[in-house]
Amino acid sequence: MAARQEEVAVLEERDCPWCAQRREFEVPPCSDGHGELCPELVCTTCSGALIVAGPPRPVVRRPRLAVVA
Repeated sequence: MAARQEEVAVLEERDCPWCAQRREFEVPPCSDGHGELCPELVCTTCSGALIVAGPPRPVVRRPRLAVVA
């Protein structure tokens, strides 16, 4: 039997209190049935979790520029 992979969407950038920087947060797989409207967000860098009051806003992804020395 193949392992089932759950999709996780990056939803927004927030200030992470553990990283002390602005980071991307995503909704983890929600066992409560909330789906993408889960009130829990997880930092993609340190895995710190936040509980938010309302549904998060989608983040607009911008290409990152390479630094040339």
